[in-house]
Amino acid sequence: MKVFLSELAESKLLKLSEYLLEEWNLKTRDKFISKLNDKIKQISNQPDSCPKSSEFKNLYKCVVTKQTTFFYRIIAERKEIEIITIFDTRQNPDKLKKDID
Repeated sequence: MKVFLSELAESKLLKLSEYLLEEWNLKTRDKFISKLNDKIKQISNQPDSCPKSSEFKNLYKCVVTKQTTFFYRIIAERKEIEIITIFDTRQNPDKLKKDID
């Protein structure tokens, strides 16, 4: 299945990438991007391989690192997967609800 990022997910990924470069280094950023790409390939080949979200109906939760999770939905009729948002698990969970609602 084709995987794409929502505008929100793209924006969050850009901010996260910039943060990793500023606060850490290129190697750390590239390592994260590699892990993210591996997870995207995983869900592309096996859309149901991540658990369904207990909080959000029709969404799946994919853990990239212990600090970063993304939420996605499967659009079966279009054979696509949309990554709705990328979330830093250290943030207040209420921010996630605002992103998804």
